Amino acid sequence: MAKRINGIQQLGVGVTDVQTAFKWYQTHFGMDIKMFEEAAMAELMLHHTEGEPRERHAILALNLEGGGGFEIWQHTGKAPATPGFQLQLGDWGINIGKLKTADIHKAFDQFTQLNLDILTPVAKDPSGTEHFYLKDLYGNIWEVVADNFVLFKQKALTGGILGVVIGVKDMDESLKVYRDILGYDQIVYDRTDIFSDWAGVPGSEHRCRRMLLKHSQAYHGSFSPLLGHSTMELVQVMDREARDIYEDRIWGDPGFIHLCYDINGMEELREEVSQKGFPFTVDSAKAMDTFDMGEAAGDFAYIQAPEGTLLEFVETHKIPLVKKIGWFLNLQKRGEKPLPKWMFKLFGVMRVK
Repeated sequence: MAKRINGIQQLGVGVTDVQTAFKWYQTHFGMDIKMFEEAAMAELMLHHTEGEPRERHAILALNLEGGGGFEIWQHTGKAPATPGFQLQLGDWGINIGKLKTADIHKAFDQFTQLNLDILTPVAKDPSGTEHFYLKDLYGNIWEVVADNFVLFKQKALTGGILGVVIGVKDMDESLKVYRDILGYDQIVYDRTDIFSDWAGVPGSEHRCRRMLLKHSQAYHGSFSPLLGHSTMELVQVMDREARDIYEDRIWGDPGFIHLCYDINGMEELREEVSQKGFPFTVDSAKAMDTFDMGEAAGDFAYIQAPEGTLLEFVETHKIPLVKKIGWFLNLQKRGEKPLPKWMFKLFGVMRVK
């Protein structure tokens, strides 16, 4: 079978305190379903951690309104290193995380009342979609985007991950990954300008080429009803020298560390990315039959896009449904068809109140 992308599973967020970060994202973004939590050694990421295994603590959090989750990740074997310069739009790597909301104006009003660090008013992007930007407690920038996809209506006014904004060195080179491998084959817009809807976001005064992409085909994997559709926004700054967002730092340090996709067909993907010049830099299947995180298991692999962004792929074998009674779902036995809606509702027993 050919490989299949089933949606964004999670956006990796490096932090200095995993528990404080989880509480903040739970409170403000509704990321209150704790799918797993594990303190362990990251032994397979040597290519991106200066050749050394690294102790870490990670939490995978979801929002049942739908969209991708957050993998909240903290180095515990070393001091997390924050950026040594002000990150700006177009710097190489993941600049911004996109969150869904079914009510953009209510979300803006609520975040304003909570005195969050809002960077812009509600405005329209070049396609006419309403959105605004804010910073979290660590200075990471989030774009809240009007989007009607809702799995289960929640108290929070935002859902999960809709996509990301990535700074690239060369748009055409990076499309070899984002279009040709990840399958974002539909251009929503492709414009070069100084954009007024970015005013207030660091680097917005610079002239940029800005391209928004989406998939033309709907997702059909086991988790697609929860993950929903996604978008990819690429930004190439035209009038300044951009910098690597992880300059002099390593994977897992604070910031947006990777973007992870749920897939089927890891063997086929391995062959495809190798043929296209972006071979796996990390491949769990070469180390073990399945990567077991205690509460979840599967195969994972990484590639690196031309500008340096790390993209993770996970083929899930096991997930917890009701951890308290030891009820786990074996996806290898079940097959690849979308899970019924009632199964996702069971994730609610993992809600942290």
